[in-house]
Amino acid sequence: MPLRFTGVCLAAAVASMAGILSALSATHADPWWAHAVTYEIYPRSFADSNGDGVGDLNGIAEHLEYLKALGVDAIWIAPMFPSPQVDFGYDISDYRSVDPQFGTLADLDRLQAEAKRRGIHLILDLVLNHTSDKHPWFIESASSRENPRADWYMWSDGLPVDTPGLAAIQRTNAVDGRVPPNNWTSLFGGSAWEWVPARKQFYYHMFYKQQPDLNWCNPEVESAMFDVMRFWLDRGIDGFRLDAIQTIYEDPKRRNEPQLERTDGSPPPTLDQIIASKIHTVNLPELHGLMRRMRALVDSYPGNRVLVGETYLANIAELDQWYGGAAKDELHQPMNTLIGFGDGATYSAAWFRTAIAQSESGLHGSMPLFVFDNHDNPRSIDRFGDGEHDTAIAKGLAAVLLLPRVSALTYYGAEIGMRTNTPKRREDVRDPIGIVGWPREKGRDGERTPMQWTAGPQAGFSSNPKTWLPVNPDHVSVNVATERADPASLYNWFRHLIALRRTEPALRDGNTIMLDKSDPNVLVFARVAPSTREVFVAINMSGETRTVEVPPAAVGNARLKSLVASDPQARARANTFFLPPFATIVAAADNGTLHN
Repeated sequence: MPLRFTGVCLAAAVASMAGILSALSATHADPWWAHAVTYEIYPRSFADSNGDGVGDLNGIAEHLEYLKALGVDAIWIAPMFPSPQVDFGYDISDYRSVDPQFGTLADLDRLQAEAKRRGIHLILDLVLNHTSDKHPWFIESASSRENPRADWYMWSDGLPVDTPGLAAIQRTNAVDGRVPPNNWTSLFGGSAWEWVPARKQFYYHMFYKQQPDLNWCNPEVESAMFDVMRFWLDRGIDGFRLDAIQTIYEDPKRRNEPQLERTDGSPPPTLDQIIASKIHTVNLPELHGLMRRMRALVDSYPGNRVLVGETYLANIAELDQWYGGAAKDELHQPMNTLIGFGDGATYSAAWFRTAIAQSESGLHGSMPLFVFDNHDNPRSIDRFGDGEHDTAIAKGLAAVLLLPRVSALTYYGAEIGMRTNTPKRREDVRDPIGIVGWPREKGRDGERTPMQWTAGPQAGFSSNPKTWLPVNPDHVSVNVATERADPASLYNWFRHLIALRRTEPALRDGNTIMLDKSDPNVLVFARVAPSTREVFVAINMSGETRTVEVPPAAVGNARLKSLVASDPQARARANTFFLPPFATIVAAADNGTLHN
């Protein structure tokens, strides 16, 4: 039996379209980032130009034509600043240069110029919450209690070791008769406080002990970091992805966090539970004032520079706050990680229908930024796949990522279906999280393996047989060269969808309208804009063949015309979609529009 939209659903959808069309404001004068596809590059894993087994900036430059052909508008480069590499670049020791293993400032300038020549913007990853313990600021701060930067980091005398009511985590870190001032823990395990004999004090670190947190309550710290931003903005960088931006401020009273310690033998708390419990160190209200000041700084530069936030939030209302709500005066693009990484995320029509609708209605009209993949999480093809239809599911995910009214953020290799290659032995782990937490926590190496360019040695990533992480053995079939030559590949599907975003006005300027709110198997939505044809997207998220009828009123006098389909058996005829298992089809309302 075909699935049909009810009359009530149809009437609501058409009424919604009419109301939204009158309020549409997107134009081609929008800032470039409002419609961008941004491509995250983990620099040590993308391309090695000098044969040392580690990717570099010149390697990225050598593949700019690939990125242009794919259709990306911007690249975000994970930290390439000088660093001891304890956390692979997220422990920065110099904010104004390039780590020699990645190249030089001149190499970055050339990369930027070549990217600009191809219409590709460049975004840098800026770590504001903490520095490396090898940064000159921290070395000076840790040397005494009287130096000019003594208050640039979070220091505490701690408590006497015999203080009543201490948490267990405090007792494990007793030094010189003192213990940490509270029960705050590092996200990477253990107490978040580390003792420094020279000061006879503890410093706070949300992450590794080699990453001391800056004291943003000190105006000198904010001034220094704003100067860092100006340094890169003056060099023409198009914007910043702000790492760990939710953790910048801490409770000045340093009150204990809610206890998550397990004493009954139950499983240890998950990372999400740990983050949610950090009510005194994550998402403090002071952040929003800082974001407004930062936004004003970036907006003072020409060229629509952009602030992208690493934001893991509980709901769409919290995400809206990071835009600045109705004022829209904070981050330009806080990441909507709810859709790809939220609790309960699953490959189902209900999940994505709700997530898309919330982003459409709950952000005061701000442009959502969807993300399904990054360097900290197993790849989406593994998280959402069923082990049998993974490529088809990845094509459906790409449609959800790219075809609603959103900006899109993807990650190197997602376009070819690269998989998470988790280490099998502790001795193979490079990520310190995995080294410390093995076997329960295996680290993040699996999602950071070298880009798979060819079926040849080292997947074409490097001439060195000893790459910094091993290449996934599946590169013999999953690689750029093979997929470029296959019209039905995931790579070509990504390329077609990105091209449609540019060539179909409704996919650029239209709002997203859900045409059915109850179908448990098929996600169907329309992109609708004034004076142009509608575009319809239908994604079968089930293992059964489905037929979906779009009532004639939804297409007016037009008929559906297929633009691209993930399965050769998928078709659009008249007002009906025919969808094999896990198939996706994009169609236009040919020879007509719903509203003019």
